[in-house]
Amino acid sequence: MMLGRGLKRFVRASVAPVVFCSITGYFAWNATQGAHGLVTFAQRKVQLQQTQADLAAAQAERDEWETRVSGLRASHLDRDTLDERARAMLNLAEPNEIVVQYTAKDRLF
Repeated sequence: MMLGRGLKRFVRASVAPVVFCSITGYFAWNATQGAHGLVTFAQRKVQLQQTQADLAAAQAERDEWETRVSGLRASHLDRDTLDERARAMLNLAEPNEIVVQYTAKDRLF
């Protein structure tokens, strides 16, 4: 009979700490490994840096194209840009120019 009471006391005394330790372990695991945890935060930080680098490259390319296109606007025609595009489209060259042949993959457009 004494063994049964001691076992019951032990079980009653250990239930609350086991439950609270389990809850604490659950939240600790989610804080590091969960969907919003530290590991995911680090992965998203790296992904954000890669995306910002891609954005900077895309903006630089867009700025380059805007500079080229601005020379062909009706309000302001840049003679050099117009001459370059006309020669490229008509496949013409001056007699004193050096012509370098490109393959199809090397052409911009």
